[in-house]
Amino acid sequence: MAIYALGDQVPVIDPTAFVHPDATVIGEVTIGPGSSIWPHAVLRGDYGAITIGARTSIQDGSVIHAIRSLPTVIGNDCVIGHLVHIECATIEDGSLVGSGSIVLHRAIVRAGALVGAAALVPNDMEVPSGAMALGVPAKLRLNAINSERQIVPIAMNYVQNAARYQTEMRRLD
Repeated sequence: MAIYALGDQVPVIDPTAFVHPDATVIGEVTIGPGSSIWPHAVLRGDYGAITIGARTSIQDGSVIHAIRSLPTVIGNDCVIGHLVHIECATIEDGSLVGSGSIVLHRAIVRAGALVGAAALVPNDMEVPSGAMALGVPAKLRLNAINSERQIVPIAMNYVQNAARYQTEMRRLD
């Protein structure tokens, strides 16, 4: 896997986290227990800190970045879909950011919220708990996440998948 220090900035990766060999982690990045970083995801903590909580999945091709004055924080039990870009934002526990979405500076996705696929959450937008942010630019659909749409069980599927990859994946070439 491509894990790089940048000067004094060294990634801190919990030993129970799974970082796919084709993912890239650079600099001031912390990855919590049970989390998974999938192929071609890039977590680039060169200008600012990136924190990934426990049991969170950063899926294929996603780019996570930060600047010195604005860290990127992704909480516990989150699902960050394929090809997502998160820059200087906060994603709270149990949230889902759908494939192809962009979440920008100072945006906050509150606990249990959902950003729909291909949505653009602009600077300074807050997505309340239980809401969906849909479209470009994102518009809020309040109280759209009910007890039948729980995100945490989805995150747990990725914890199990990462455990499978850690024990069963082998390169054939």
